[in-house]
Amino acid sequence: MEGFPIRIGAEKEIENLITLMAKLPGFGKRSSRRAVLHMINKRKSLMEPIGMLINDVAASVKKCDECGNLTTKLLCSICENLDRDKTKLCIVCDVADLWAMERAKTFKGKFHVLGGVLSALDGIGPEELAIPKLISRIKKDSISEIILALGATINGQTTAHYIADQLSNTKVDITS
Repeated sequence: MEGFPIRIGAEKEIENLITLMAKLPGFGKRSSRRAVLHMINKRKSLMEPIGMLINDVAASVKKCDECGNLTTKLLCSICENLDRDKTKLCIVCDVADLWAMERAKTFKGKFHVLGGVLSALDGIGPEELAIPKLISRIKKDSISEIILALGATINGQTTAHYIADQLSNTKVDITS
């Protein structure tokens, strides 16, 4: 570790940080090590601001009460937006899917984040997801169409069929 001063005893903390960062998507052990070393070398301009922002985000970000998106308020900006079509509801697996659709600017309705898909192997049933909340939301709001954007996986399709079955006695149009 030439050119990189490490205090005696600091190696454990650095290895712990590398190990934690390696758990992030897109990071392996080598890329985590490079990122940690870079942050330590840029302590004042990078590491300290990142640490403060991580604490701020951990303390202030929560799920939107209506759709499950991430926000610092009771409702996210999408749910608060009165210009969005409140009769159309796009059901997505997770927040990353919602954000991808927002970047594409192709959908002008509201969203509902399930928080995953049904998976018998993983023990994930309707109660572990936001499906009961979705069913309740569809019944109480004036939603005329739902778009199931859950992916073409077996679990995604199983989830879509389950939701369609739960809504079979409503007048809601279902689009996949």
